[in-house]
Amino acid sequence: MAVAGAAGRRLLAAVLAGVATLCCASGAASREGAQMCREVSFAGVGHTVCEIDLRRYRIDLHWDDSKGAPYGSLGALERELARQGRRGLITMNAGMFEEDLSPVGLFVSAGQVRHPANTRRGTGNFYMKPNGVFFVRGSRAGVAETQAFLKRGIRPDVATQSGPLLVTGGRIHPRFKSDGDSRKIRNGVGVRADGTVVLAISRQGISFGQFARLFRDELRCPDALYLDGSVSRLSVDGSVRAPLSYDLGGLADRRLGPIISVEPR
Repeated sequence: MAVAGAAGRRLLAAVLAGVATLCCASGAASREGAQMCREVSFAGVGHTVCEIDLRRYRIDLHWDDSKGAPYGSLGALERELARQGRRGLITMNAGMFEEDLSPVGLFVSAGQVRHPANTRRGTGNFYMKPNGVFFVRGSRAGVAETQAFLKRGIRPDVATQSGPLLVTGGRIHPRFKSDGDSRKIRNGVGVRADGTVVLAISRQGISFGQFARLFRDELRCPDALYLDGSVSRLSVDGSVRAPLSYDLGGLADRRLGPIISVEPR
């Protein structure tokens, strides 16, 4: 009896240890996106900031599914990634779009140009020149002015065009006031000198000038691109983290065009 009891206790201990390990691993996996993100206060405005090491994580861009239907929301994309057995740790809108949710400018996914670059003149934020392109090739990323990007002949794995550029070579967009009157939710992407990709979204309204300084002065990004404004959304580990809203229902299913995802490599 004593031998059997000891053996039983050892077996039970081994089973409990295995369950604990599985639970801890599952918990760690479910919080992996949150481990890349933090809250930052700048110019009196709160922001959610996510820092991505491309040696460990992969950035993809999405627009439509295999049937050609736009995903249209962070929630729809996250559900599709889960169906494929993929883990979308972070999702965020990734550029401006037309009424049919198609991109306004260049859109490259899986190395394929799905929508051409837009070099036309026009009104609105996208056409506030200089605008630019965020791109990733392998484990390297960059933000470049549109014409400079096209002249370099870069063949990225993913790329999205938007505007205006927030910061170029450490210089803030020439048309920005230091603190303009227009204060809206804003999101953008920057790249540090060491290659780290930085996603940021304000949790309250902020001016263009302040948002640009967030990337340059606080987040240490010499190059950064504005992605969009009031429609912007960021989801971490399947839960919408920003912006602040009294209407929490359905935030992940608000209508969006291009979407960025961050997944483990």
